[in-house]
Amino acid sequence: MISRNTAAWRRIGAVVAAALVLGGCSRDHRGQAGDAPGRPPTAQSPSPSVTVDPCPASGVRIRSTGGDAAMGLRALGIELINCGDQPYELNGYPVLHVFDEQHEPIMLRVVNGAKEITSGFDQPPRKITLAPDERATAVVLWRNLVTDSTVVATNGEYLTVAPAAGQPAEDVDPDGPVDLGNTGRIGVSAWKKADPSTPAPTRPAPPPTPSAVPSSVSPPDSRL
Repeated sequence: MISRNTAAWRRIGAVVAAALVLGGCSRDHRGQAGDAPGRPPTAQSPSPSVTVDPCPASGVRIRSTGGDAAMGLRALGIELINCGDQPYELNGYPVLHVFDEQHEPIMLRVVNGAKEITSGFDQPPRKITLAPDERATAVVLWRNLVTDSTVVATNGEYLTVAPAAGQPAEDVDPDGPVDLGNTGRIGVSAWKKADPSTPAPTRPAPPPTPSAVPSSVSPPDSRL
């Protein structure tokens, strides 16, 4: 007659044996024929980086600094930045080309110094050397003037600027149409080295909206 303890031990042994058999059957068979391969590890996406425009091969970058218009006179500031790692020399005037909306060149006369357009921008050019990160500035000037109704007014849509004759030109935002009227001319001042302590010019902020009660007027006395 089998005791209760002996029967209990037999039941425990049977359970352990079954567990061992099941464990052997559950071995990893990935990669063997008939089994689906495991999913490859997912590569982490690279973190987004900030894209910076590379410095042109010329070593300089040219851009506009905003325009101004008053009484038919137009003025557009331009800026040349030495973005390379070598000194850059300038001695003269920017070279301008204006194009219409079909990107066709507009025939016009460029006035160095802008004497025929306005005064105050006719200083002669001087030789300047820009160290890396230094900049030079100039001003493009024209008038929206129509003196002959039989001549079609000229409107340019695109502008390119080169540091000097024979140098590569860059597209520059004209900050609006180059509305030359029928004058057929555009002026430009000589390159001038910018003061390193002066921040790069930006478009002027709009004037603040006046308050309901001007500051010079005292509010009414509530006791009246």
